[in-house]
Amino acid sequence: MPASQSQIPNLNTLRRGRGSARAPPTTTTASAASPGKNEEGEWRDNEGDNDREKKKDGIIQATDQDASVSRLSAVEVGYLEDPFAELFVPSSSQGQQGQQGQQGQQGLGRGRRRRFPIINRGTYIRTRAIDHLVTLFLSSRPAVRKQIISLGAGSDTRFFRIATTLPVVSELVYHELDFPAVTEPKIATITRSPRLTALVPGPVSLSSTSLHSPAYHIHPIDLRTLDAAASPSRDDPHHHSQRTTQLLHVEPSLPTLIISECCLVYLAPHAADAVAAYLTRTLFPPSTPLGMILYEPIRPHDAFGQVMVANLAARGIALQTLRQYGSLAAQRERMAKYGFGGGSGGSSEADAAAMGGIGVADVNHLWETGVPAEEKARVAGLEMVDELEEWELLAAHYCVVWAWRDGEPAADDEGNRARSGGDGDEDIAGVKGTGNVKGVWEGWRDVVGQKD
Repeated sequence: MPASQSQIPNLNTLRRGRGSARAPPTTTTASAASPGKNEEGEWRDNEGDNDREKKKDGIIQATDQDASVSRLSAVEVGYLEDPFAELFVPSSSQGQQGQQGQQGQQGLGRGRRRRFPIINRGTYIRTRAIDHLVTLFLSSRPAVRKQIISLGAGSDTRFFRIATTLPVVSELVYHELDFPAVTEPKIATITRSPRLTALVPGPVSLSSTSLHSPAYHIHPIDLRTLDAAASPSRDDPHHHSQRTTQLLHVEPSLPTLIISECCLVYLAPHAADAVAAYLTRTLFPPSTPLGMILYEPIRPHDAFGQVMVANLAARGIALQTLRQYGSLAAQRERMAKYGFGGGSGGSSEADAAAMGGIGVADVNHLWETGVPAEEKARVAGLEMVDELEEWELLAAHYCVVWAWRDGEPAADDEGNRARSGGDGDEDIAGVKGTGNVKGVWEGWRDVVGQKD
């Protein structure tokens, strides 16, 4: 399942030396002769289902190390500012100069692994785009209490960066969800670092795999289990208690942003949709303003996409939703299926636009239209990207998707408005529910996406 916010494929698996990424390396394509895998790169059935699933989960969990190294590489070259990136890079990722040569990586300070320039640029644009959307959410109606849920958060540092650079909300509740095998080393890192613990408000309750504080929560959970919480009938008196014990301290009435950076793509399509359905329909009622950001690979059917899929399959990594949601149009339709965008039945286009929206863009578009000329010049001066065609190929195969719904007025809010003659904004501080909190997605309406 969902695991960490990984970097796929980073092109490190698609090239050897200075070779082209357009042809698959002969030594890394998936083969039926590969131990434990079938022709599609999936694990064979000669192991027990349990062992096989654990092995697949372990491979996905390990991608978080790649992500943390890539983030640190982009930071140390100067693409990004992240004072916490170094803290989450495992020591095993340092001092491996011999392997770096074999994997097409370069040394970076004190023996760390430096990514190729096009990988650093991809990490930069991905981070810049998502950070921009997060900032717009937090800065719109700053007095409104808000919530963020990060799926497969891994070693991501966003909470700590927000805590130091974006004091724009009176209260923010931040949740991270990931496997216990991933949350355990993260919590160990946090508890060892005075810089990190100083940013976690108390009182703090923690175990080796979970952490809970008034503003920051780390949940050790396999996202696939959330589907089970959505299955009981709503007529079942135990339904509410079952679903709330799944994600402790999540507040269903708060305006909430869900982030999935290369997380749901690891699930089978039906499982990914079930997780989204639990979050958008079961956990959060229609009255809750809700948004979602996805960062995922796309376009698996062209030559580059086939190489990307084959190389990852050779490592035991399957991008399971990629074929179903492999285009910008498919991602847009996916968000509409999840209930975002406001388009329903007889709604006019103007009404639908007022209720929500959906935006999509590949990384090429985000670089060309979302980065100012002065900033492009700064980035270009950090290191030379001498294979622009290769960069454009890579950037065309990843996308950012953002979608939101403004929330339907709850029945009691309708009555309150009728009696008071107001517009229902009296409850925006969350004292008595949020009602229809207007404006929390206002900043997103001006973000221009890409045509399909």
